[in-house]
Amino acid sequence: MSKSILKTVQEKARKIWEKEGILDENITITARTLSTEEAIGNPEGDDFPLLRGKEKLMEAEFRGSKGQAFTDRFGDFNSSLREVSEMKLENNFRRAIFVAALNAVQSNLGLTDRAIHCKDEGPALCAPKFADHVMDKYGKIRITQIGFQPAMIKSFADKFELRVIDLDPDNIGSKKCGITIEGPDDTAAAIESAELLIVTGSTIVNETLTDFLVENKPTIFFGTTVAAAADLMGWTRFCAESK
Repeated sequence: MSKSILKTVQEKARKIWEKEGILDENITITARTLSTEEAIGNPEGDDFPLLRGKEKLMEAEFRGSKGQAFTDRFGDFNSSLREVSEMKLENNFRRAIFVAALNAVQSNLGLTDRAIHCKDEGPALCAPKFADHVMDKYGKIRITQIGFQPAMIKSFADKFELRVIDLDPDNIGSKKCGITIEGPDDTAAAIESAELLIVTGSTIVNETLTDFLVENKPTIFFGTTVAAAADLMGWTRFCAESK
């Protein structure tokens, strides 16, 4: 079986943490789920995934620095960095623990930034900036968006030919800004038809991220979950309003 891309990220992180001399320290990382208010405040609209209770943010804290990860499997966890760096990443809960911890530690070391989810009007402010960025860089191209993010759908649908793929059965088949939300069975065709992929960073937790790293097709990840991993691996990420 080939090594997962997150395992590669974990190995890179371990080398950095070992070099920094923090693996052998008695460091505790606490991950906790955030309430909607803590996580995103009061964003415009009522169809944001966190508001609907489909996902929660796990939050890790390391030396006063915080890092987060979206996941559908959540709970509290305390351990040393050594244990986190050696953990088997066998389910969404374990992967979310590692990813949140990675974001917190790398933020503390000054090796990543913008790893805390934006609040209140943040998503509504970020989306048009993202669409403008894509237009400036690529022009009017065909986009496939992976992950239901309503503000982004609105901004991209106004400017581009857009397809949207999501895993949530409640979203699949529904319409947002005239775009019919498609499901996993449509993913391959949607990727094939696209000139650019816009992909939620939470794919690193549900271990589908590698599906969207397609040769000769640019991918831009969005959100805070993938922050540190993107920096470690050299992936492109856009996240204008996070901190």
